[in-house]
Amino acid sequence: MQSAGAKHRVVVIGGGFGGLQAVKALARLDADVTLIDRHNYHLFQPLSYQVATGALAPGDIAMPLRHIFRRRKRVEVLLGEVASFDLAARQVVLRADVPDGILRIDYDTLLVAGGSDYSYFGHDEWRETALEVKSLDSALEVRGRILHAFEAAELNPADQERWLTFVVVGAGPTGVEMAGQIAELAHDTLSGEFRHVDPRAGRVLLVETGDKVLGAFHDPLPERAARSLERLGVTLRLGQTVVEVKDDCVVVEDREGVRTEQPTKTVIWAAGVRASAMAQMLGEAVGADVDRAGRLTVEPDLSLPGHPEVLALGDMVRVRDADSGDTVTLPGLAPVAMQEGRYAARVVARRLTGRPAPAPFHYRDKGTLATIGRARGVADIKGLRFSGFIAWATWLTVHIFYLIGFQNRIVVLVRWASSYLTRGRGSRLITDAAKLDQLR
Repeated sequence: MQSAGAKHRVVVIGGGFGGLQAVKALARLDADVTLIDRHNYHLFQPLSYQVATGALAPGDIAMPLRHIFRRRKRVEVLLGEVASFDLAARQVVLRADVPDGILRIDYDTLLVAGGSDYSYFGHDEWRETALEVKSLDSALEVRGRILHAFEAAELNPADQERWLTFVVVGAGPTGVEMAGQIAELAHDTLSGEFRHVDPRAGRVLLVETGDKVLGAFHDPLPERAARSLERLGVTLRLGQTVVEVKDDCVVVEDREGVRTEQPTKTVIWAAGVRASAMAQMLGEAVGADVDRAGRLTVEPDLSLPGHPEVLALGDMVRVRDADSGDTVTLPGLAPVAMQEGRYAARVVARRLTGRPAPAPFHYRDKGTLATIGRARGVADIKGLRFSGFIAWATWLTVHIFYLIGFQNRIVVLVRWASSYLTRGRGSRLITDAAKLDQLR
């Protein structure tokens, strides 16, 4: 444990949006801050699908955590994966590259921002075939699979239907954005580059259990988004559910129970999320249950019940309302995690300075945006709902603003401008041949 007279030590788990905002604020306090993540970089996850479709390079949307905090002398960054929490001893147990593989980190205050992962609804065996784009590694693998599909179709024109059919599961913002980008890649970017197959023959199927795309948006935005997708060439399969994923096809079932087999070699999963396993770890440590999505319920100040020194935030938690006592499930969006991260830092700052605790956490909804394709988007901002070019331009502006690092902002802006003017994509490289060999 810490020696007498040592500064208050705050340990933050997770370098995503919530953890990053918390550390930035905590770095101004008279405390030692340790940031732990299993990756050495912060990923701007809302743009990972653009890496998956070749519009952006990995380095455009990721920044090394050490570089971000290089001038913050009270902040240290450690690379490791959480194995467990010892709340009684106030220690985080890590799997790390040390002699015995286990490292124990002491804390006075612990902030856990573990995020979430896509849920396959009890079918984790689908994960290797139906890839997601939530992480940088998976986005790069998706990029390889999509580009390899066109190459395989060129070599096997007679089997082009199977290779050039792309199935996107889930019509939330990620699924809609992904489907639109693949359609543009096939119909615009790759047009004229092949000799034995026409990429414009590619089909993009967007499968959604609900009745509309972008179900979290208010009317009439879902209908407008659907029209934009159809104009791009995306086929909507609404009211249908994927019930089986195989190596060369998916099986979908409609509401009448009729099943249809759709040949495809490329399936992208964007349906439903599940909280980080760290929520379950914390729940077991305090004797609290998690909900069906794996989320842990925290107090109105984001602390764990019975453990005010431990705060949890982001996609892995639900927040108990201070007035009614009901639990509130907030949307799994970057702004939610960012606001919770800054709030958690305020809680710590008030405690260290002996000031009264801040008012219970309250999410300020600044609006929701989604892009569908080139110059197409939808926006719902404080009751103002609009679509088309203005919504798309708003989406671009917001995402440029929130990117980490001046250089990344400039690079992404230049890439987007070039892509808009030329309809090109500069990052269309197949880099992992070993994995792609498994697709043949």
